[in-house]
Amino acid sequence: MFVNKMPRYEILSADAVEVLDSGWRRIVSEIGIQFAKPEALELFSKAGQKVDGEVVYLDPEFVLEQVAKAPREFDLQARNPANNVHIGGDHMVFSSVYGCPFVREGSVRRDATMRDFRQLASLSQVFPELDSAGGVICEPNDAPLDSRHLDMIYALATLTDKFYMGNVVSGPNAADTIAMTSILFGGRAAIERVPAVVSLINCNSPLRWDDRMLDAQFEYCAAGQPVVITPFLLMGAMSPVTIPAALTQQLAEALSGIALTQLIRPGCPVIFGSFLSNIDMQSGSPSFGTPESALGLLCTGQLARHYGLPFRTGGGLNASQTADAQSAYEALMTLLPTFLAGTNFVMHAAGWLEGGLVTCYEKFIIDIELLRMLRVEFTPLEISPESLAFDAHTEVGHGGHFLGAAHTMERFRDCFYRPLLSSTANFERWTRQGGKDTAARASDIWHARLDAFEPPPLDDAIRAELDDYVQRRRRELGD
Repeated sequence: MFVNKMPRYEILSADAVEVLDSGWRRIVSEIGIQFAKPEALELFSKAGQKVDGEVVYLDPEFVLEQVAKAPREFDLQARNPANNVHIGGDHMVFSSVYGCPFVREGSVRRDATMRDFRQLASLSQVFPELDSAGGVICEPNDAPLDSRHLDMIYALATLTDKFYMGNVVSGPNAADTIAMTSILFGGRAAIERVPAVVSLINCNSPLRWDDRMLDAQFEYCAAGQPVVITPFLLMGAMSPVTIPAALTQQLAEALSGIALTQLIRPGCPVIFGSFLSNIDMQSGSPSFGTPESALGLLCTGQLARHYGLPFRTGGGLNASQTADAQSAYEALMTLLPTFLAGTNFVMHAAGWLEGGLVTCYEKFIIDIELLRMLRVEFTPLEISPESLAFDAHTEVGHGGHFLGAAHTMERFRDCFYRPLLSSTANFERWTRQGGKDTAARASDIWHARLDAFEPPPLDDAIRAELDDYVQRRRRELGD
């Protein structure tokens, strides 16, 4: 887990924050937010909020009172205590790509399979730059739709010993996630004391919370498991085209969803989520790694801190069709402001391609390299008299070189960043080694890491109980 001690890059003035604050207040009180679940409407009504059909008109002060009940920081436990994480403050937690129906392996783009899911979970376990494999690393289309969530949670629980994300397709799927996680940690009471699974609850922007997402949210919040309350905003499609308008809508949607979490279970951990980019106004296609999304990301971090909430945004987002230069520079356009904003929870940190339609093995390795480099870049320099290396100047003198100096010889193994993926070979050596480009080298790395992978140990009794649960639920679901 990375602790970002660098100063935050904040671009909103106090006056700008005040204008945005007044904007979301008008939306929730004058336009209202739609909640497509009777239990949610009942909670708001009992709390004194105006309900008209499925639309709730919220008192902004009531919203802020509820938001204030959410913890500013909290812990998440992992199967291996060494992989426990802290959400909030200066801590940054990274997880793999999420939700892709396709995978790309080299030049082949195809439907994702359960084998891909297991391989990607294994790769997420291998690299310490990732604190979690995430949840739906890819959508295994060869597994039965009704029960594939059982296989995915089982893979995350057995192939990794990091925390994972829960299934949110339905309330029953969420209940299965909670039950399997309880088995892994010795009972539901254990995960209610310290949460062990975090889940993504997306708003159907604009201004609507759907029943399926709300069903999952109710299950997780009732169990005290944190939820990432996330508006899904592509400017020009799900929000107005201007960044301030999108930020105002994002605040209205996120804060209303967070208020609901506190009505379900006061004090339930929550993460202010943001997924904000824009569409290509010529084609209508989603765009990622844009200057507008970077600006929105920086603003989101500042606003989340203003309301006292840990936040999720950013990742290695891009719109490229393959693991090329575009995929890398667009990813960096999102990852760099992710670090500048001090994002607490980063989804899509490795493997995202083609606007989130594709999980790519080679892009996974490219993103790991970016994360490694950014961690070094965002580690403050330690400056002391010793670091000035005066003795080295004395030894080398005028016009010499430092290659053989004692100061260099003592530090050459770890004085500079050593790349995982990048090549610094001269042309002749690079040619002798096969003339491989970045994608080809990345392919070699992920294959080698998978070949050497060994799952982390798991108690046989726990594994057997998980097996029994999956088989029983599979029969009940008719698969």
